[in-house]
Amino acid sequence: MFIGERLKESRMKKGITQEELGKLIGVTKVSICGYELGTRTPTIDNFILLADVLDVDPNYLLGRELYSIQETHLPYTRRITLLDASILDHIKRHKRLYNYLVKDPERATNQMEVLLKQELK
Repeated sequence: MFIGERLKESRMKKGITQEELGKLIGVTKVSICGYELGTRTPTIDNFILLADVLDVDPNYLLGRELYSIQETHLPYTRRITLLDASILDHIKRHKRLYNYLVKDPERATNQMEVLLKQELK
């Protein structure tokens, strides 16, 4: 069963209008509106195009639940070198720096790279 609500949600996440989506798959805005309201059902070809254009799993548009892989309840461990452990200990001593890194590691390291490049000039 095709679920129009999921189509509308996916379209809005992509930031495109009904008219734009219609043009992308070769149907009218009225057809897209009908799909979303559940008064029309897309052909198989149009259904596949909708899933492709919106970058969603076709099963999602059919109302089927998507399953995810669950991790085990075993604790995750990883070996690190003594040098890495020492660096982590030093960073943890500086609570403000540590909290900044934990909050958004990618952003923090990118900013550090910029500062280092400036310092090395």
